[in-house]
Amino acid sequence: MSTERFRLVLVSAGTSDPSSTRLLADRTADRVKALAARRGHEVTVGVIELREISADISTALVSQLITPKLQQAITALAEADGIVAAAPVYKASPSGLFSSFFHVLDNDLLIGKPVVLAATAGTARHALVADDQMRPMFAYLRTMTAPTSLFAAPEDWSDPALNTRIDRAAVELVLLMESGFAGQIKDESWQSYQHEFGSAGGTETAIDLDTDMMRLATGGSAG
Repeated sequence: MSTERFRLVLVSAGTSDPSSTRLLADRTADRVKALAARRGHEVTVGVIELREISADISTALVSQLITPKLQQAITALAEADGIVAAAPVYKASPSGLFSSFFHVLDNDLLIGKPVVLAATAGTARHALVADDQMRPMFAYLRTMTAPTSLFAAPEDWSDPALNTRIDRAAVELVLLMESGFAGQIKDESWQSYQHEFGSAGGTETAIDLDTDMMRLATGGSAG
Protein backbone atom coordinates (compact mmCIF):
# COMPACT_ATOMS: atom_id res chain seq x y z
CA MET A 1 0.00 0.00 0.00
CA SER A 2 1.46 3.35 -1.05
CA THR A 3 1.98 6.14 1.46
CA GLU A 4 -0.57 8.95 1.22
CA ARG A 5 -1.04 12.26 2.96
CA PHE A 6 -4.58 13.07 4.04
CA ARG A 7 -6.09 16.36 5.20
CA LEU A 8 -8.58 15.97 8.04
CA VAL A 9 -10.75 18.94 9.05
CA LEU A 10 -12.59 19.12 12.38
CA VAL A 11 -15.73 21.25 12.48
CA SER A 12 -16.57 22.00 16.11
CA ALA A 13 -19.68 23.92 17.16
CA GLY A 14 -18.78 23.95 20.84
CA THR A 15 -19.23 27.37 22.41
CA SER A 16 -17.16 27.02 25.58
CA ASP A 17 -13.39 26.84 25.99
CA PRO A 18 -12.54 24.10 26.72
CA SER A 19 -15.45 22.37 24.98
CA SER A 20 -16.58 18.76 25.32
CA THR A 21 -17.62 18.91 21.66
CA ARG A 22 -14.08 19.89 20.62
CA LEU A 23 -12.69 17.21 22.96
CA LEU A 24 -14.71 14.50 21.19
CA ALA A 25 -13.55 15.76 17.80
CA ASP A 26 -9.92 15.85 18.99
CA ARG A 27 -10.09 12.31 20.36
CA THR A 28 -11.41 11.11 17.05
CA ALA A 29 -8.70 12.95 15.12
CA ASP A 30 -6.01 11.44 17.34
CA ARG A 31 -7.27 7.93 16.59
CA VAL A 32 -7.51 8.67 12.88
CA LYS A 33 -3.90 9.87 12.86
CA ALA A 34 -2.69 6.83 14.80
CA LEU A 35 -4.56 4.30 12.69
CA ALA A 36 -3.50 5.97 9.45
CA ALA A 37 0.14 5.97 10.60
CA ARG A 38 -0.04 2.21 11.17
CA ARG A 39 -1.07 1.89 7.55
CA GLY A 40 1.82 4.06 6.41
CA HIS A 41 -0.11 7.31 5.89
CA GLU A 42 0.25 10.83 7.28
CA VAL A 43 -2.73 12.88 8.42
CA THR A 44 -2.63 16.64 8.93
CA VAL A 45 -5.43 18.12 11.02
CA GLY A 46 -7.11 21.50 10.63
CA VAL A 47 -9.84 22.90 12.88
CA ILE A 48 -12.83 25.13 12.16
CA GLU A 49 -14.16 26.57 15.42
CA LEU A 50 -17.61 27.82 14.52
CA ARG A 51 -17.88 30.08 17.58
CA GLU A 52 -15.03 32.13 16.10
CA ILE A 53 -16.93 32.77 12.84
CA SER A 54 -20.48 32.89 14.21
CA ALA A 55 -21.00 36.49 13.02
CA ASP A 56 -19.73 35.56 9.55
CA ILE A 57 -22.18 32.64 9.39
CA SER A 58 -25.04 34.93 10.41
CA THR A 59 -24.08 37.46 7.75
CA ALA A 60 -24.07 34.76 5.07
CA LEU A 61 -27.49 33.54 6.16
CA VAL A 62 -29.19 36.90 5.83
CA SER A 63 -27.24 38.48 2.96
CA GLN A 64 -25.42 35.66 1.10
CA LEU A 65 -22.20 37.61 1.70
CA ILE A 66 -19.23 35.30 2.22
CA THR A 67 -16.66 37.03 4.40
CA PRO A 68 -12.94 36.21 4.13
CA LYS A 69 -13.06 34.21 7.40
CA LEU A 70 -15.99 32.13 6.17
CA GLN A 71 -14.33 31.65 2.78
CA GLN A 72 -11.26 30.31 4.56
CA ALA A 73 -13.43 27.68 6.27
CA ILE A 74 -15.14 26.79 2.98
CA THR A 75 -11.79 26.37 1.26
CA ALA A 76 -10.54 24.12 4.07
CA LEU A 77 -13.57 21.85 3.63
CA ALA A 78 -13.18 21.82 -0.15
CA GLU A 79 -9.57 20.65 0.23
CA ALA A 80 -10.29 18.13 3.01
CA ASP A 81 -9.98 14.39 2.46
CA GLY A 82 -12.03 13.69 5.58
CA ILE A 83 -14.20 15.61 8.04
CA VAL A 84 -15.22 15.19 11.67
CA ALA A 85 -18.40 17.24 12.23
CA ALA A 86 -19.13 17.71 15.94
CA ALA A 87 -22.10 19.52 17.47
CA PRO A 88 -23.48 20.12 20.94
CA VAL A 89 -27.13 19.17 21.35
CA TYR A 90 -29.67 21.73 22.54
CA LYS A 91 -33.39 21.00 22.86
CA ALA A 92 -33.08 17.60 21.18
CA SER A 93 -31.31 18.90 18.06
CA PRO A 94 -27.81 19.95 16.96
CA SER A 95 -27.05 23.56 17.80
CA GLY A 96 -28.30 26.29 15.52
CA LEU A 97 -24.73 27.45 14.95
CA PHE A 98 -23.77 24.01 13.63
CA SER A 99 -26.80 23.69 11.35
CA SER A 100 -26.49 27.27 10.10
CA PHE A 101 -22.88 26.73 9.02
CA PHE A 102 -23.77 23.77 6.86
CA HIS A 103 -26.85 25.58 5.56
CA VAL A 104 -24.69 28.34 4.05
CA LEU A 105 -22.47 25.88 2.17
CA ASP A 106 -23.39 25.22 -1.42
CA ASN A 107 -24.79 21.78 -2.17
CA ASP A 108 -21.82 20.63 -4.26
CA LEU A 109 -19.01 21.42 -1.83
CA LEU A 110 -18.96 18.12 0.06
CA ILE A 111 -20.04 15.58 -2.57
CA GLY A 112 -18.47 12.22 -1.72
CA LYS A 113 -16.46 13.57 1.25
CA PRO A 114 -16.01 11.07 4.12
CA VAL A 115 -17.55 12.43 7.33
CA VAL A 116 -17.76 11.21 10.91
CA LEU A 117 -20.73 12.66 12.78
CA ALA A 118 -20.30 13.45 16.48
CA ALA A 119 -22.54 14.98 19.12
CA THR A 120 -22.31 15.85 22.81
CA ALA A 121 -25.06 16.57 25.32
CA GLY A 122 -25.79 16.85 29.02
CA THR A 123 -27.97 13.76 29.03
CA ALA A 124 -28.01 10.39 27.29
CA ARG A 125 -31.58 11.08 26.16
CA HIS A 126 -30.07 12.87 23.14
CA ALA A 127 -28.00 9.88 22.02
CA LEU A 128 -29.82 9.46 18.69
CA VAL A 129 -29.49 13.07 17.52
CA ALA A 130 -26.44 12.36 15.33
CA ASP A 131 -28.24 9.63 13.41
CA ASP A 132 -31.77 10.99 13.55
CA GLN A 133 -31.10 14.66 12.71
CA MET A 134 -27.51 15.23 11.61
CA ARG A 135 -27.24 12.29 9.21
CA PRO A 136 -30.18 13.41 6.97
CA MET A 137 -28.59 16.85 6.48
CA PHE A 138 -25.30 15.30 5.40
CA ALA A 139 -27.16 12.91 3.12
CA TYR A 140 -28.70 15.97 1.47
CA LEU A 141 -25.18 17.37 1.03
CA ARG A 142 -24.27 14.00 -0.56
CA THR A 143 -21.38 13.18 1.74
CA MET A 144 -20.14 9.69 2.57
CA THR A 145 -20.96 9.54 6.28
CA ALA A 146 -19.23 6.81 8.25
CA PRO A 147 -21.60 4.09 9.49
CA THR A 148 -20.57 4.74 13.11
CA SER A 149 -21.65 8.03 14.65
CA LEU A 150 -20.35 9.27 18.00
CA PHE A 151 -22.16 10.59 21.05
CA ALA A 152 -20.93 11.54 24.50
CA ALA A 153 -22.94 12.49 27.58
CA PRO A 154 -21.09 13.27 30.85
CA GLU A 155 -21.12 9.64 32.00
CA ASP A 156 -19.67 8.40 28.70
CA TRP A 157 -16.25 9.99 29.07
CA SER A 158 -15.13 7.34 31.57
CA ASP A 159 -16.85 4.47 29.75
CA PRO A 160 -14.53 2.26 27.61
CA ALA A 161 -17.40 1.84 25.17
CA LEU A 162 -16.87 5.42 23.96
CA ASN A 163 -13.27 4.67 23.01
CA THR A 164 -14.42 1.54 21.21
CA ARG A 165 -16.85 3.56 19.12
CA ILE A 166 -14.22 6.21 18.43
CA ASP A 167 -11.83 3.51 17.21
CA ARG A 168 -14.52 2.06 14.97
CA ALA A 169 -15.45 5.42 13.49
CA ALA A 170 -11.77 6.27 12.98
CA VAL A 171 -11.14 3.02 11.08
CA GLU A 172 -14.15 3.68 8.88
CA LEU A 173 -12.95 7.21 8.13
CA VAL A 174 -9.42 6.07 7.27
CA LEU A 175 -10.74 3.39 4.92
CA LEU A 176 -13.08 5.87 3.25
CA MET A 177 -10.23 8.35 2.76
CA GLU A 178 -8.01 5.60 1.37
CA SER A 179 -10.68 4.68 -1.16
CA GLY A 180 -10.40 8.06 -2.85
CA PHE A 181 -14.13 7.94 -3.52
CA ALA A 182 -14.64 11.72 -3.57
CA GLY A 183 -11.85 12.14 -6.11
CA GLN A 184 -13.23 9.38 -8.31
CA ILE A 185 -16.63 11.07 -8.29
CA LYS A 186 -14.98 14.28 -9.51
CA ASP A 187 -13.11 12.40 -12.24
CA GLU A 188 -15.77 10.01 -13.47
CA SER A 189 -19.27 11.11 -12.48
CA TRP A 190 -19.24 14.83 -11.65
CA GLN A 191 -21.34 15.90 -14.62
CA SER A 192 -24.11 13.47 -13.69
CA TYR A 193 -24.98 15.76 -10.75
CA GLN A 194 -27.13 18.85 -11.16
CA HIS A 195 -24.88 21.83 -10.39
CA GLU A 196 -25.35 25.53 -9.93
CA PHE A 197 -22.99 28.05 -11.48
CA GLY A 198 -20.26 28.91 -8.97
CA SER A 199 -21.02 25.95 -6.69
CA ALA A 200 -18.45 23.53 -5.24
CA GLY A 201 -16.74 26.41 -3.49
CA GLY A 202 -16.83 28.59 -6.62
CA THR A 203 -15.12 26.02 -8.86
CA GLU A 204 -18.15 24.92 -10.88
CA THR A 205 -17.97 27.14 -13.97
CA ALA A 206 -18.62 24.61 -16.71
CA ILE A 207 -22.38 25.23 -16.87
CA ASP A 208 -23.70 26.21 -20.28
CA LEU A 209 -25.04 29.75 -19.87
CA ASP A 210 -26.08 30.04 -23.52
CA THR A 211 -29.42 28.27 -23.24
CA ASP A 212 -32.99 29.54 -23.58
CA MET A 213 -33.57 29.06 -19.86
CA MET A 214 -30.45 30.94 -18.83
CA ARG A 215 -31.16 33.80 -21.26
CA LEU A 216 -34.67 34.16 -19.87
CA ALA A 217 -33.35 34.07 -16.30
CA THR A 218 -31.05 37.01 -17.05
CA GLY A 219 -33.75 39.15 -18.66
CA GLY A 220 -33.12 38.21 -22.27
CA SER A 221 -35.32 36.33 -24.70
CA ALA A 222 -35.29 32.75 -25.86
CA GLY A 223 -33.61 32.10 -29.17
